Amino acid sequence: MTRGRFISLEGGEGAGKSTQLRALASALRDHGIDVVETREPGGSAGAEAIRALLLTGEADRWSARAEALLFAAARADHIEKTIRPALERGAWVLSDRFLDSSRAYQGMGDLNDADILELHRIGSGDFLPDRTFFLALPKAEAQQRARSRDGDATDRIGGRDASFHARVASAFTKFAAQEPGRIRTIDASGHPEAVTLRLMDALSDLIP
Repeated sequence: MTRGRFISLEGGEGAGKSTQLRALASALRDHGIDVVETREPGGSAGAEAIRALLLTGEADRWSARAEALLFAAARADHIEKTIRPALERGAWVLSDRFLDSSRAYQGMGDLNDADILELHRIGSGDFLPDRTFFLALPKAEAQQRARSRDGDATDRIGGRDASFHARVASAFTKFAAQEPGRIRTIDASGHPEAVTLRLMDALSDLIP
């Protein structure tokens, strides 16, 4: 049986990751592909329990180091319980966030990018997506989208200040420049259907 593909969608608050993940999954199913939709933190029973710890409570509930360790633990369980089994049966896995979010959100303060990558090596054996899409939006449009949606916009990480989120966006841009073979930058502005077409075009070489 042919191994499936693992695709992650990354970007800042309001970039449209969740919307595009659902649309991309539907488009791939139209090609006869078995698709598993998942998210981080979360995606398995253990990781969802950790998600509740990470995204609720006061802003200072966890130190930077504790937060990074929790994300790494959630990811290790997610890979073991959900991602690898799906890939082994030939399914494609689409994840709303993965390692690069930890690098962008947790790897620019007390910890650096090398620290986050080392945690990933220990917890998940350097496991990476076949392709990562960075959904890029102009700052003003991202802020407008984030304000207009419900849910995670008010969690303890999404609710951090504008300067924090500007650093996150800059980090994603840097990662895409450093790893062009894996990470593709996608213009996330405009109508959602147009963004989905851009994503499908950027996946065309992997679709059977």
